[in-house]
Amino acid sequence: KYLNLYAIIKPPKISIMVTGGEPIVQNEAEIFGAVLKAARQEAGLTVEALAERVGVTDRYIYRLENNGKTPGYAVLCRLIRELAISPDLLFYPEKVTQDSEVDTLIRKLATCDTRSIEVAKATIQSLIDTAP
Repeated sequence: KYLNLYAIIKPPKISIMVTGGEPIVQNEAEIFGAVLKAARQEAGLTVEALAERVGVTDRYIYRLENNGKTPGYAVLCRLIRELAISPDLLFYPEKVTQDSEVDTLIRKLATCDTRSIEVAKATIQSLIDTAP
């Protein structure tokens, strides 16, 4: 069964058009796989690197991206956080979304450790202090 809708799934710099007639994505698992793969590639991570960060096997990531497998809740949460994926891309694919740069930055900061957040805060403060 094909999705008969128009939607744009937009991880940063990646667009997948889903339309009626000749669909690229056929079901929710394929939408998830397409979003996951695009976000992983945008993050510059290999399947192996993402698997290690999330605590699963590289074969499992491959199956999520290409074979229509869907993760359990715990793995889904780790993937969303690790790749800073907007949950709207997964749960409301029909909704055209365009994250602001601030939203994307906030999701990325949520994955940082305490030291990295302190560095980011100091950098931002320095930018503010030297702005014209």
